[in-house]
Amino acid sequence: MPDHVHLILTPLINYAANEMFSLAEIMDAIKGASAHKINHSLGRVGKVWQTESFDRVLRSSEKLDEKVAYILNNPVRRGLVSVPEDYPWLWSAGVPTPSLL
Repeated sequence: MPDHVHLILTPLINYAANEMFSLAEIMDAIKGASAHKINHSLGRVGKVWQTESFDRVLRSSEKLDEKVAYILNNPVRRGLVSVPEDYPWLWSAGVPTPSLL
């Protein structure tokens, strides 16, 4: 989306700490790496992402299916495309990954 990002992920295990990576660690890594690439691509420096994020824990496959459908159809609801597959920044299993940066 032009003004936000949706992610569905499963945290991996940090074997060095013998615990799962925290959502804060994951988001810091994603935001840091993507901000660097975005700024480099646009020839600028500065903040890209807001500090906070809004998260939900999905506890059932039904809820997961609902969230996946919501995310895939978000560009359609916003009037950016007529079908999800036409949105160039969409990735899901089975949909080719666009050349991002």
